[in-house]
Amino acid sequence: MRFYLRVFAEFARNSLVRDMTFRANFLIDCVSSLSWVLMNLGFYVLIFEYTGEIGVRTGWHKYEFFVFLATTLFVNSLVQTFFMPNANEFSELIRTGHLDFALLKPIDAQFLISLARIEWSSLANFWFAGGLLSYALWRLDYTPPPLQFVLYPVYVACGVAILYSLMIVLSSISVWLGRNQSLYDFWFYITNFSRYPMEIYQGAFGTPLRWSFTFIVPVLVVVNVPARLLAKPFDPGNWPLAIFTLLATGTSLLVSRWFFNRALGSYRSASS
Repeated sequence: MRFYLRVFAEFARNSLVRDMTFRANFLIDCVSSLSWVLMNLGFYVLIFEYTGEIGVRTGWHKYEFFVFLATTLFVNSLVQTFFMPNANEFSELIRTGHLDFALLKPIDAQFLISLARIEWSSLANFWFAGGLLSYALWRLDYTPPPLQFVLYPVYVACGVAILYSLMIVLSSISVWLGRNQSLYDFWFYITNFSRYPMEIYQGAFGTPLRWSFTFIVPVLVVVNVPARLLAKPFDPGNWPLAIFTLLATGTSLLVSRWFFNRALGSYRSASS
């Protein structure tokens, strides 16, 4: 474990040195990410000028939804910082034959491929999310109990793990496709469902979507479960979904690990 921590620390240091070498580009990336977030926040502020909550009787009022939005930013910024750049490069490793060198190194291949590069500029959204969460909690009508504050980062980590697992599966498909340039497209289509409260998925069309993206591809629990811990009063009826999230996280990691190794088993070296 210490060996992997030292390797990760070296990856982090090298990535930071690289980013600081081109500081103007780093700052532009930060400003670009924050501009996108501010535009989204402005859009939701405009929506709440005309409605009291997102969805009828869902309980997601303005500041409750801002907690939800901050949680979304926490999860997505961590995924984009540590995993998205590496997953997007996986197909290039296969196409250029550089995957051979990664597989020959005395370290777990999935660890190396997942964390070799860290996009520090994506953490700008993380710090913005911290400010937004603090403001939203200050404006809420109640204060969450300490236990829910303790559980919140645990379930944020679960959300990151679920999205990471999905990303590994999508990027591993590159072994068979040769060059998967549609990762961002698939990623947007699938994770787009996690950007909204699951209560809005109702009716003949919404209910099947809610069931599918909760129990088959569990992206709806990624943000909804941790956000509810802080945005809403304690409800014993939410604990089954919270327990399911823990099980879904472990299952997702195991399935993605199996799928990654299965893909590598089909990989043919560039030198063969």
